[in-house]
Amino acid sequence: MREEKLTAYLKGGFKGRDRTIKSAELERAMKMNGTDLRKLVNKLRRKAVPICSGRDGYFYAKTAGDILRTIRQLKIMIKGLQAAVDGLTAALDKFEEAGPPAPPRLCEEGGEDTV
Repeated sequence: MREEKLTAYLKGGFKGRDRTIKSAELERAMKMNGTDLRKLVNKLRRKAVPICSGRDGYFYAKTAGDILRTIRQLKIMIKGLQAAVDGLTAALDKFEEAGPPAPPRLCEEGGEDTV
């Protein structure tokens, strides 16, 4: 139901890069938060619904160029996420093989152990 509603809403009033809608406006119109909207857009894109996005917001594709620009933007995001994964992987070298230190234990009276 929500999938059809979002698709129809964008296709009906926001078709093409020159007819974008800001995320906050779309969230209000669809009565959902930003996280749920992004998940729904992702789900629809996986089903080949041509929902595009750019700096100015979301829109339904009008041309193949709209889709190609969104694909390019997503690939840049992938590179950024991969760089973050690589950095965190490198950070693992700073930890002992046993992993990070365990949290402090609590003694029976409810305070921290001083051992």
